[in-house]
Amino acid sequence: MTKDVEYATEPAPEYSAKDYHDPPPAPLFDLDELTKWSFYRAVIAEFIATLLFLYVTVLTVIGYKRQVDTAHGGDQCGGVGILGIAWAFGGMIFILVYCTAGISGGHINPAVTFGLFLGRKVSLIRAVLYMVAQCLGAICGVGLVKAFQSSYYNKYGGGANELADGYNKGTGLGAEIIGTFVLVYTVFSATDPKRSARDSHVPVLAPLPIGFAVFMVHLATIPITGTGINPARSFGAAVIYNKDKAWDDQWIFWVGPFIGAAIAAFYHQFILRATAIKALGSFRSNA
Repeated sequence: MTKDVEYATEPAPEYSAKDYHDPPPAPLFDLDELTKWSFYRAVIAEFIATLLFLYVTVLTVIGYKRQVDTAHGGDQCGGVGILGIAWAFGGMIFILVYCTAGISGGHINPAVTFGLFLGRKVSLIRAVLYMVAQCLGAICGVGLVKAFQSSYYNKYGGGANELADGYNKGTGLGAEIIGTFVLVYTVFSATDPKRSARDSHVPVLAPLPIGFAVFMVHLATIPITGTGINPARSFGAAVIYNKDKAWDDQWIFWVGPFIGAAIAAFYHQFILRATAIKALGSFRSNA
């Protein structure tokens, strides 16, 4: 006779179809933030990062114009060229996002902050103070350039964004909208929690595609607007340079980036991630 033996069977593990958790949306007003040192540390990080960004990039632009100025012994084929300027902007964003992402998120751009605010990634209080810090940092960064390069600063345009001759304001506005869309869409994609959960290397590499997006947009739009896609960058240069042309075109470098950021936030959050549909489905299931 054989003895019946009962084997305990382990219940099959339950796998969730969703292997990640979306962070809860940031509150519109979070007064609690104002009581935390980490909040002020993040604001300071945005200030310093934008200062360094403007210092290095504007200095690169002025140095290039000095190198190709044939009236002062320059060489038209010398200097870093548009490619080098684009690398300076993209490379600095890569470096600074990498350095500050764990502290402030590494925005370094009011348009990025605005897009993340619309995507409910940051509160209104944080967004406003980030933008103020970014603009002040940009002014200080360009101010340092002028202090160190006073003889060349005004002569070579101060690194200010202006609409190039031969282009109308509509073309300049369109270039800024599309360029900022590319940047902010890349930011949303590179920091998507779903991708971070699936591919562990994504958070580490996030600064690379963001910097590369800045590089590519500069290649395309430097001949049109000098490439803004960052209102703080354009504002800081305009304040220190303080010429009529820079101020006349200034609205392009605020309206364009903010529109581009809003479109990117809507596209990523409500179309690609279907946030509105999920929210509606959740509402119906609870009804």
